[in-house]
Amino acid sequence: MPQTYLHSLRRMAVFAGLKDESLKMIVLSATLVEREPAEYFYLENQPGDHLYVLIEGAVACKKIKGNGEIVLSRLYKGDCFGEMSLIDLMPRATGVQAITNSVALEIHRRQLFELYRKDLEQYAIIMMNMGREVSRRLRNAEHRIHELQHVPNREVVPAAKMQTVAV
Repeated sequence: MPQTYLHSLRRMAVFAGLKDESLKMIVLSATLVEREPAEYFYLENQPGDHLYVLIEGAVACKKIKGNGEIVLSRLYKGDCFGEMSLIDLMPRATGVQAITNSVALEIHRRQLFELYRKDLEQYAIIMMNMGREVSRRLRNAEHRIHELQHVPNREVVPAAKMQTVAV
């Protein structure tokens, strides 16, 4: 991972407050994954043991509804996704699809456990950062649900247009 990525990652909310040593440990053992537009990072209800940090591009978080999908949110460079499954150990609550060519840093649960073993304080910081992100998303979802209940033409995409990428 180039040093320029480390500098960029330092400014991302999920990594806020981490020591350089901790950030390097996480990032150097992570994987860069790329998706083209319409490809999925993961689908709703899949098991989840990775957190993703969007380095480039844009993605849509989608929820299956009937024979289609509803876009709950869009995420951009610097945003993270997949954190909820690391916190609650449940399957993915949404699918995440690339809107544009996208690159994300994929961080496995093992890497966070290694941080837990080496520096409990740093582990607590990153877990609190992820918790804050989940809280922000919950607030946004509540707002979005309210909007959807009052707008007759919802953004629904037929399920037949869903694509996935084997990983």
